[in-house]
Amino acid sequence: MRPAPPRRLIITAVAALAVVLSSCSTGSTPSGTTASGGVVNLKFWGDWSGEGEQQFRTMTDAFNKAHPGIKVEYVVQKDMLTKFLTASTAGQAPDVMFWDRWRTAGYAPKGVLQPVDDLLKKDAIEQSRFYGEALKELTWKDKLYGLPLTVDARALFYNKAHFREAGIEPPMTWAELEQAAIKLTKRDGGGKLERAGLSLKDAGLFSMYLRQAGGDMVSADCAGTTFNTPQGLQVLGLWDRLLKAGVYQPGFEEGLGEGTNAFATGKVSMTITGPWDITTFKKYGKNLDFGIVTPPTGPGGATGSVMGGFGLVIPTASKQKDAAWEFVKWWTAEKDNALTWAKTSLNIPGTVTATRDPFFTADPFWKPVLDTLQYAKIRPTCAGYAPMETDALIPALESFLNGKATAQQTLTKAQEQGDSVLTSNNITQ
Repeated sequence: MRPAPPRRLIITAVAALAVVLSSCSTGSTPSGTTASGGVVNLKFWGDWSGEGEQQFRTMTDAFNKAHPGIKVEYVVQKDMLTKFLTASTAGQAPDVMFWDRWRTAGYAPKGVLQPVDDLLKKDAIEQSRFYGEALKELTWKDKLYGLPLTVDARALFYNKAHFREAGIEPPMTWAELEQAAIKLTKRDGGGKLERAGLSLKDAGLFSMYLRQAGGDMVSADCAGTTFNTPQGLQVLGLWDRLLKAGVYQPGFEEGLGEGTNAFATGKVSMTITGPWDITTFKKYGKNLDFGIVTPPTGPGGATGSVMGGFGLVIPTASKQKDAAWEFVKWWTAEKDNALTWAKTSLNIPGTVTATRDPFFTADPFWKPVLDTLQYAKIRPTCAGYAPMETDALIPALESFLNGKATAQQTLTKAQEQGDSVLTSNNITQ
């Protein structure tokens, strides 16, 4: 699973939106205005460049126009987390950061992020405005360290033409998913895979399948992994049956970029991915007629999807925290601004009220993702979870997909290494 990499959304920001946004200020005097009447300059760090950078600049320009006492400058930073820790130590940290939320548990204990609970209370901003799971992902030891900017969830994307050809409907259960994948797969006369029924390239989706099977990744106290279980074996059992049925083979999608994406070009009939790919598929799928449905339920009927996304945080070392908060709450807590950001970037905003707009609810692509968000859960908020998944679990799962280990060998090895990585990286203070 991506640990939330930067989205390369293929869209064009509408410059006129800045004019609309300029009227969406809170109407109050910017709290960052200096006593001498000067302008407070804020540095806003993020790692989105290209079109993402332009989307951010649309928002910062609009904020600056609505708040003459504050000027926000967006600065693209590669290797942002390393630079952030160095800058924090040197007293040169930015004032606001674009934040991959699942990193919160690893950085809040270091004292480099500013809690915002008191600021929310001061401005009477109810937490109910936001997706609760997204807020939970920004929380450490009962303190909230930012506000959600985007949310996403994995759903099932399917090729409608392939389904019509096979005479089947989108799968709603694992059993239906397995049968559909088999029927949709095509091989040439020599047995070479021409069309995969279901993509299995992303081993990180294991956590989503595990939740559908009724399992959990780690214990509630973050002391150990909990995937080496009958539920974990059910997940790998499904994957194993699909591989043995020939619906996929490792490397089938290797080296393909956006323009040659296997689903967009019809080489894969079903894929489980997030809303960031909607624009990609629309742009590069010249003959693609696709739909989206919520993920299939597991053997016992359990639902499951993983919520991801980004937020805005204020570093502890920021010298302009009041002005930084004005910027954060303007963008995330104001419905109109959150909605315009959504229309600018084609991301689902973290503000629930904004997602109730017809822009989302009346759209056949957005609605299934919103339905999935009703039950999607964040990844465990353990400081050691990210390295555990990246360094221990996923390599073991990839070996399994390549036929180098049995299901039980895979889970046993992943548990042994995962427990070590998890506990060595956990922070309990």
